[in-house]
Amino acid sequence: MKKHRILDKRIVYDGYFSMEKYRLEHTLFEGGWGTPIEREVFERGSAAAVLPYDPSTDRVLLIEQFRIGAIKSYQPPWMLEVIAGVLEPGEQAADLVRREAAEEAGCELQALRPIGEFLVSPGSATEHIELFCGRADLTGAGGVHGLVEEGENILVHTFSAAEAVALCERGEIRNAIAIIALQWLAIQRLRGETIF
Repeated sequence: MKKHRILDKRIVYDGYFSMEKYRLEHTLFEGGWGTPIEREVFERGSAAAVLPYDPSTDRVLLIEQFRIGAIKSYQPPWMLEVIAGVLEPGEQAADLVRREAAEEAGCELQALRPIGEFLVSPGSATEHIELFCGRADLTGAGGVHGLVEEGENILVHTFSAAEAVALCERGEIRNAIAIIALQWLAIQRLRGETIF
């Protein structure tokens, strides 16, 4: 039976995000308990994301913004992404993506379809994502959005579904959540399924 025991846990950093240090042990596949290990964990919490899709025009909306995590890996560190945000205590994922769509893209979501839930990088972070596809009228979508008080400067793009999938295939979309959303969309289209 798979088990683990937390022997000690403490906060080692508490700022915009936090980091905790664990001392723990877990059972081994071959039986018994392993040697205690120490691991730092980036405490990111839960988030939700949405890919706005207009079924009448077969277009999607992606946003572009500066990302500090991409500063060493990619030049320039502006990334094409889906709309996303961190859940506040007690907030539902569907409510969050509707609010973030309005704030980050001036977009009203008419309906939501769950895509899935996943951990982004479980080897080092707690971030859990609920991902949706959101039906929206993307006529006239565009411009710069975001909350200035949160340091947001977000450029809205719309693409045909085929163009967005091609961007993904060419490696021009480097954000994992956006890649998952667009691969899901590509699978639905390949199967001939109606998105909404």
